[in-house]
Amino acid sequence: MKVGILGGGQLARMIALAGYPLGLEFIVLDPSEIAGATALSEHLCGQYDDQQLLAELADKADVVTYEFENVPADVAKFLAEHTRVYPAPNALAVAQDRLHEKNFFHQLHIATADYASVSSLEDLQQAMEHLGYPAILKSRRMGYDGKGQVVLKSSEQLAEAWDSMQGVASIVEGFVPFQREVSIIAARRPSGEVVFYPLSENTHDKGILRVAECCVDDPLQQKAEAYVIRLLEALDYVGIIALELFEIDGKLLANEFAPRVHNSGHWTIEGAETSQFENHLRAILDLPLGSTNARGHTGMVNFIGNLPVSESTLSISNAHLHLYDKSARKGRKVAHATVRADSVEDYSQSLQELVRLAEATDDS
Repeated sequence: MKVGILGGGQLARMIALAGYPLGLEFIVLDPSEIAGATALSEHLCGQYDDQQLLAELADKADVVTYEFENVPADVAKFLAEHTRVYPAPNALAVAQDRLHEKNFFHQLHIATADYASVSSLEDLQQAMEHLGYPAILKSRRMGYDGKGQVVLKSSEQLAEAWDSMQGVASIVEGFVPFQREVSIIAARRPSGEVVFYPLSENTHDKGILRVAECCVDDPLQQKAEAYVIRLLEALDYVGIIALELFEIDGKLLANEFAPRVHNSGHWTIEGAETSQFENHLRAILDLPLGSTNARGHTGMVNFIGNLPVSESTLSISNAHLHLYDKSARKGRKVAHATVRADSVEDYSQSLQELVRLAEATDDS
């Protein structure tokens, strides 16, 4: 069985690593000659809309998936006419546009922050009369890890902020005074079987995820699951999905969803009975889904910009290092480490050591 992946970065790499024990083969389409997943797969090197390469991918792959949501939706639609594509292109199309995504949440009665569509400075000025400050101006498409975003603190900023968007269609969102950022990851197979992972509590800085911790028996687990079920059913979804949420006084507001395996679920590699990567493959191949139970106390720390010396990470008790085969670059995710322990004391100590190590090497 051969699985095609659009995108060859670290997520594709981890999907392939999870698939090898299942006897799966992989073929990756990515424009970079040095994409991280290419050592584990056949590599079609070219643009995502290269019709010849897409035809080859559709011919060779039994099923196609993708590792990030900025793959052109038209590409996924073309492939779906020739082979199975999961998650389906409609999920990709919704997730690619923040306005469509927010409207979709509201159609499903999933609460969000207040928001408005803006396509000019005048639109932005009018929207801010209702939303108030602070707020966040975001491009509707292509932004991730804090890119394409401007925090608005006063009306004096509006002209400069709009200029920075370079005229692209945007959305402005009211500020959410949240107590926690959390995410929930679920997997669904074509037969309808669904499994949920425990909530992750996430810490971001400059829009980039730094730490994700598994929260077993979180009081908001069922509420988050109910939101995800609405998404899965409305999209007839297959594969792993991640829903990012804000907690405010015991209530949940949806931020965005990712139609793919997700950074906040990396702890599942060592910390769950079945990783999100293996369950994504099981789902798109319509195989029975694995247990999502946490194995003790577990979490994940990202390394951003620079890598620490591997010995420094591996000397920390209960830590597991995952390198992405990426060169150092400011603001770039180059690796992560998971930590798993049977006692909360051992877990907390190891996690704190990892966080200090990550902060010491972070140049962003």
